[in-house]
Amino acid sequence: MTANNGTARRGAVGMLVDRPLLLAALGAVIISTSAVLVVLAGASAASTAFFRTGLALPVLLVLALLEQRRNGSRPLAQRLRAGLAGLFLAVDLIVWTHAIADIGAGVATVLGNLQVLFVAGIAWLVWHERPHRSVLAAIPVVMAGVVLVSGLVGGHGTAAHPIAGVIYGVSTGVSYAAFIITLRRSSTGSPHVAGPMADATAGAAVAALAYGLVFGGLTLHPVWPAFGWLLTLALVSQVIGWLALTSSLPRLPASVGSLMLLLQPAASLALAAIILNQLPTLLQILGAVLICGGALGASVAAARTADRRPAAPDPAAPDPAAAGDPAAVTGSGTPIPG
Repeated sequence: MTANNGTARRGAVGMLVDRPLLLAALGAVIISTSAVLVVLAGASAASTAFFRTGLALPVLLVLALLEQRRNGSRPLAQRLRAGLAGLFLAVDLIVWTHAIADIGAGVATVLGNLQVLFVAGIAWLVWHERPHRSVLAAIPVVMAGVVLVSGLVGGHGTAAHPIAGVIYGVSTGVSYAAFIITLRRSSTGSPHVAGPMADATAGAAVAALAYGLVFGGLTLHPVWPAFGWLLTLALVSQVIGWLALTSSLPRLPASVGSLMLLLQPAASLALAAIILNQLPTLLQILGAVLICGGALGASVAAARTADRRPAAPDPAAPDPAAAGDPAAVTGSGTPIPG
């Protein structure tokens, strides 16, 4: 990637960096491989959460150190907040693995992505980040797609423990929303990308280790090929996928970013069919179309709104964060370095 007058970017990497909606979609699709990898690994919830984060941590730390040399160190308060986000991530990974075992990979992924309601609601109530009208219109369409993708309509009946699975799945959505919002807050006003993710991953690894030691189920010496699948899960989802998301979510309204993450169940459905031979029904395919269509409509509207924004703020204007500007509070519009 080269620069022209310090601002121009070239190549595929530069194109992704300059298009946060596209980058968020790519990150969501990459992370959609997680459910299949969890099934292939066949490890316990505590082991899955610990090795997913622990194996990814060395790579993220190296990237964070390189990033720190270029952009300087981050304030301690931001690092602690990112570590707190990691605690929510550990809860998310643990209860999600339980949901996969109890209700199946596809439905568990769908229930986890109900976080769109929690994120949009929290952003609206706490930071007054009112969703765009098109986003509000897309939410019922997307949620109808979620119901269809889950297989609950028309009967599926393959869940081992459906009630427990639903409880775990909803808990996944709550903890997932808390993780996303807390991580966004840790990146406010900062050009760092790998640093916040490294801190969050470290917090999640410590929390998962503590959970496994206290409640049991942690295996520190997984056998092959389980270890290989866990390593793939760590490098693909925790490093590549989440770096793509942390590069894009701070520059998107909270509700739009959450809708982009709803691409995960659709992509997971396709991967489950190809890799695990879990073929979707026609209703599930229709649900995937509704999810992707709703997310695309919200993304296009958000992009047009961003194009109409002023190129630079007025230097004489008051501090947006001090004035309670939701974009400043949640991290929307944070630039990513070239």
